[in-house]
Amino acid sequence: MYNFCTLFDSHYFSRGIAMYESLADVCDDFHIYVFAFDDASLQALRSLRYPHMTVISLAEFEDDELLRVKPTRSIAEYCWTCTSSTILYVLEKYYVNQCTYLDADLFFFNSPEVLLEEMGDPSILITGHRYTPKYDKAKKSGTYCVQFISFKKDKRGLAALHWWRERCLEWCYARLEDGKFGDQLYLEDWTTRFEGVHVLQHLGGGLAPWNIQQYELMIQNGKLRGRERSTGKDFSVVFYHFHYVRLFRNGFIELGRRELSSVVLDLLYRPYIQILKDLGNLFKNLSLSFDPHGMSDYQKTWKTPILFLYRKLTNGYHIYTMDSFLKK
Repeated sequence: MYNFCTLFDSHYFSRGIAMYESLADVCDDFHIYVFAFDDASLQALRSLRYPHMTVISLAEFEDDELLRVKPTRSIAEYCWTCTSSTILYVLEKYYVNQCTYLDADLFFFNSPEVLLEEMGDPSILITGHRYTPKYDKAKKSGTYCVQFISFKKDKRGLAALHWWRERCLEWCYARLEDGKFGDQLYLEDWTTRFEGVHVLQHLGGGLAPWNIQQYELMIQNGKLRGRERSTGKDFSVVFYHFHYVRLFRNGFIELGRRELSSVVLDLLYRPYIQILKDLGNLFKNLSLSFDPHGMSDYQKTWKTPILFLYRKLTNGYHIYTMDSFLKK
C-alpha cells in the first residue's frame, strides 16, 4: 500500500478533494492522511467519509513547538512550516514504512506507483522544478519543489526529516533571506547533505506551469502522454501541479501568468476547471457552511496597460469567465 499525506483548509477544499478523487481513480492500493487546517474543513471531511482517507485535526496534530511558532507565521507560512511535521506525524503515529507528501493542488492522470518504484533503495525522494529557462526562479524558489516528496521510516529518511522540521521551526517565511525561502530552499543541498536521496527522473512527475512549455501533450490509447521537445522522449503524464489557479465570485477564473498552449489548456486546464465546477455544485447540494473554492472578489492582476499587452503577446494572460472557458 502507498501512504500519502496532504494538508488544506476550507479555502482550498475543492482542490484537495479533486486531488484525492484523481488519486483514487488511478491508484488501487493507497491511503491518504489529510490534515484539516480549520474546523470547517475538518467537519466537512469527516461528514463525507471518504474511503482510503484518515482525517486529522489540528488539535490532534499540533505540538508545543508548532504552537509556539504559529503566531509568528502567516497562514501560508504556517502550512509550509508544518509540511515536514505532517510527514513525521504519519510515520510515527500510524506506523507506516513510508509516507509521501502531496500538495493539495496536484491532479493525477496516471498512478504515482511508477514514481515511487523509481525511488528504489534510497530513503528520500525529491522532485525538481525543471524550469523552462524564461521562468527559472531557482534562486528564490529552489531547484526542488516540495510538491511530491517521500520519506522512508529508516535511519536516513528520519535524519533528513527531523533536520527539515527543525529548520522550518526555526525559520519559515515567504521571503528570501540568507539563502532561505519558506520550506523549499532547505532542500537545495540534500543530495550531498544526506545519504539516500534520489532526485526523480520520470518526466511525468512534476509537470507544472513553470515547465510545461518544454513538453508536448497528446492522448494515446485513451491515456494522457507527454513528449520532451528537446529529445523526443515519450512519457506518461503522472501528475500536473495546478499552481495559481484562482476562482472569483463574479464567475472569472485565472490560470496563472505563464505561457500555456491551446493544447495544454484543452488537455489539462479545461478538464480540471470542469471538475472544480462540478465539485462546487455537489458541495452546494450538501449545504457546506463555506465556499469550497475559497473565492475572492475579482481584481485586475495587471497593473499597467503595458503589462497587459506583454502578457497577451507572450500568451501569459489567462483570465476568463468560467463559462466561456469551458465552452471552448
